[in-house]
Amino acid sequence: MKRSKELVEKRKDFVIDYVRRNQDKQMKVIVNELMEMLFLSERTIYNIILQP
Repeated sequence: MKRSKELVEKRKDFVIDYVRRNQDKQMKVIVNELMEMLFLSERTIYNIILQP
């Protein structure tokens, strides 16, 4: 099942914004919080963060 482009963009925006708002935390903690909130894998979250 393909995800709509709009949903993928919203997810990306949310992840990037969350990382910026929580810069004082370690990246591992941020990723774990995002994994719990969004039910995504660690790899998926890192891929979202590292996308240009």
